[in-house]
Amino acid sequence: MTTYISILRGINVSGQKLIRMADLEKLYECLGFSNIITYIQSGNVIFKTGLNDTPSGLSAKIEEAIQQNYGFDVPVIIRTLAEMKASIFANPFFKGSKTESDKLYVTFLEEKPQMINIEKINHFNFLPDKFIIIEREVYLDCAGGYGTTKLSNNFFENKLKVKATTRNWNTVNKLVELAASVSG
Repeated sequence: MTTYISILRGINVSGQKLIRMADLEKLYECLGFSNIITYIQSGNVIFKTGLNDTPSGLSAKIEEAIQQNYGFDVPVIIRTLAEMKASIFANPFFKGSKTESDKLYVTFLEEKPQMINIEKINHFNFLPDKFIIIEREVYLDCAGGYGTTKLSNNFFENKLKVKATTRNWNTVNKLVELAASVSG
């Protein structure tokens, strides 16, 4: 069985697209997933499955189930535990314990963007906020915090033409810790 981390975009934000985590856990159980752990209200779900499916196939199943049960669309981006660990080690802004981790974020992309779109976006400059795209992750260093940056999910989705969702550095690390605990 493989351990996955699913990151849902835009649920339980400002009273929109409300899904209780206990209900989300039941929905994942109905899909045949096991060892389900939810983390905070913003839609982070760790689960295991023996289904022979791709992460994009699993995302589609979860998105469809949410649409059928709640009547709204929610993008779901999935990473394996190994992929999520790799994203932590690849962060070019993390310099160890001296880094202000509350300024670091990772935007997870559904798929690797086309090079032409990456080239178009690389000239944007929103200093003091910085970003670096590596494969399917955008690493952010937001000096003023994520709430004030122009480097939002919408910005990356519009420019890179892929679905995106962002988590702060502490959440990314906690998700790996929790996933490792069920991975056994």
